[in-house]
Amino acid sequence: MAEPVAVLAIIIDAAIGWPAPLYARVGHPVGGFARMIGWAETRWNRPKLSDATRRAAGVVTTVALVAVATAVALCATAVARLVFGPVAWIAIGAMAVPGLAIRSLYDHVAPVARALETGDLETARARVAMIVGRDVATLDEAGVARAAIESLAESVCDGVVAPLFWLLAAGLPGLWAYKAINTADSLIGHREERWRAFGWAAARTDDLANLIPARVSGVVLCTAGWRVAGWRTMLRDAGNHASPNAGWPEAAMAGLLGLRLAGPIAYDGVSVAKPYIGDGRVDATAADLRAALGIYRRACVLLLVIAGGIAWAL
Repeated sequence: MAEPVAVLAIIIDAAIGWPAPLYARVGHPVGGFARMIGWAETRWNRPKLSDATRRAAGVVTTVALVAVATAVALCATAVARLVFGPVAWIAIGAMAVPGLAIRSLYDHVAPVARALETGDLETARARVAMIVGRDVATLDEAGVARAAIESLAESVCDGVVAPLFWLLAAGLPGLWAYKAINTADSLIGHREERWRAFGWAAARTDDLANLIPARVSGVVLCTAGWRVAGWRTMLRDAGNHASPNAGWPEAAMAGLLGLRLAGPIAYDGVSVAKPYIGDGRVDATAADLRAALGIYRRACVLLLVIAGGIAWAL
């Protein structure tokens, strides 16, 4: 049987996540990636530089970030094996925990549902603003619920399935290389003029890294939701999303809940006419958000079973 590193990481993250006192004392490993990206962006993404130069600088930044993450993870794995010998997998599993977001994702979405259930729309807007990039000031209850459901569905890939996939495929170095790529994409992989050239490499690398995990995420959600509509909507509407990957889990969730997600949206006061995903209701409620969280919990249990099965088989 292979070392159940992923199983241990899932259990620890689901149980305690990355506790606030620990975050306050030492921060989070992803913060180191953010500082590296910020340092590079300040120096190499100046407006006076040509797009070609900034794109090349973005490539160097992305490669350097992944190289550092991989090297540190390789060293950490080697030290753990040297110091702990046959039980090194426990230390490696613990070092994988910050790369997952099982507990964090639930803890960020559940308060939105609670606020909607009590009729506190302002708190619900404030909470959902912490997990989405769109304008939230004018969202009604349905808009807040849909935004939270969309973020939850997309984050199943970025925060749970993809890190686990790369942990299982390439060990601790694979997980932290993925987190470096995903962090770079979230910070600089945007289409706005400021980021388009410099963030090109981060965005394209993130698309590639999520290619398989996104589709696995959709399959896991459909299996956990146990409705044919989830499969049908996923296969039909996954391509309606601007991202080549995010549409898979989002379409699966839309079909499972009988909702229409995505559609017209506003960023920084600018309306964007995005196509809908799904063909159900648009008036999402707190109950729909609770149902989405239930599907998410079952999906995480399913991932635990899959990780355990892989460890046993190998």
